[in-house]
Amino acid sequence: MDARGQLNEESLAALVALFYGRVRQDPELGPIFNDAIADWPHHLSKLTDFWHSVMLTSGRFKGNPMMKHLIHKARIRPEHFDRWLALWDEATAEMMAPEHAEAMQLRARRIGESLKLALYFRPDLDAPARQNQGETP
Repeated sequence: MDARGQLNEESLAALVALFYGRVRQDPELGPIFNDAIADWPHHLSKLTDFWHSVMLTSGRFKGNPMMKHLIHKARIRPEHFDRWLALWDEATAEMMAPEHAEAMQLRARRIGESLKLALYFRPDLDAPARQNQGETP
């Protein structure tokens, strides 16, 4: 077994701290996150709970990530998700055992796709445009 982080409270907290430290310093993502988050220690604790719930099915996380992202939709562009995932891939590969890193990367991609769909794919708004172009909804 690889000596890097196992999937537990301590490794998830360390991963979240490392990753979001990098996000905060990133020229693309840093300004968005730093403007949106006033209390980083509290936010990191919630994010640790989120990943604990996602990876260990603990149910510890209570919140609505979709709504939090919708609030900041005006500043979030689709390419920001790619940058976030690149940093996530680096941090998970560095901090976690390979099988855990791969599982976390896959989950992050699925979550990111769901968020992008919620932010940018609006069939109710797109349907009139398609109908005007002779397409059926």
